Amino acid sequence: MGIDKQSDVAANLQIGPTSLGMVRIYVEGEGVDLPLDFDPDEAEEIAEELRAAAAQARAMGTGKGPKKR
Repeated sequence: MGIDKQSDVAANLQIGPTSLGMVRIYVEGEGVDLPLDFDPDEAEEIAEELRAAAAQARAMGTGKGPKKR
């Protein structure tokens, strides 16, 4: 599966700090139990990449629109 392919796979995503000062992204789904630990600088880089991708998706009009608050 590529980054630009639709998927029907569902998973839970949790993000938070660990007791060792790392940032954990935890993915859990059917047959998947994946803890990913990053140092804080790496986590900030990932956050920037997520924001950039969200902005690109919005500009393409493929997102679900602005989130109502």
